[in-house]
Amino acid sequence: MILTVYVKPNAHKELLEWIDEDTLKISVTVPPEKGKANKAVIECLAQELHIAKSTIELIHGGTTRIKQFKIPTKEI
Repeated sequence: MILTVYVKPNAHKELLEWIDEDTLKISVTVPPEKGKANKAVIECLAQELHIAKSTIELIHGGTTRIKQFKIPTKEI
């Protein structure tokens, strides 16, 4: 399964909002430097989907606000 995630780094509070079944908006409080925001997004996804962080793979958008993550379907 591929999830598209719109990321807002440096937010005042962390927030996760489903737009549709394959798209999320995630706000994280960390800055977008040295991969900190990406790690925070992966942690939010793992918590929301109840899966291990190691099973989530960033496949597109490492330095952009629109990212795509690969989630194993057998995990969900």
